[in-house]
Amino acid sequence: MQASKIVVDADACPVKAEIVKAAGQYGVQVLMVASFDHRLNESEGVTVVQVDRSDQSVDLYIANHLKAGDILVTQDFGLAAIGLGKRAIALSNRGQTYTDRTIDFLLEKRHESAKQRRNGKHSKGPKPFTDEDRTNFLQTLSKVLANLQDYGSG
Repeated sequence: MQASKIVVDADACPVKAEIVKAAGQYGVQVLMVASFDHRLNESEGVTVVQVDRSDQSVDLYIANHLKAGDILVTQDFGLAAIGLGKRAIALSNRGQTYTDRTIDFLLEKRHESAKQRRNGKHSKGPKPFTDEDRTNFLQTLSKVLANLQDYGSG
């Protein structure tokens, strides 16, 4: 089973270049979805869709166009859960693979953090994105693409 396409929640995605590189090596199409606030350029194998800047426009577009077998790249746990429900492979931009086993915990953690913020407690936020994160992501995506290619030819 070859990946249908790589779908990217591209608004704040720091690994767009890595996605395009890996997709090109494996002959997989890329769909980058972002609001009009972000400037993205199409290139060979990459389709860019820009949507209005309202809060959930990117997520809604992706949810409506994602199919089983697609690879979804997002840091949004809610969108990752939708992707898993559609039988897509969901990855974070740091190379974490979201699974049915881990997504409930991540959603619960997000809910608890939001509750604490409403009560005036603020956390530090995510750690800064590093070159190691970039490398981990590229290794994970390459492994997923290789596995899908091997599975499809076997």
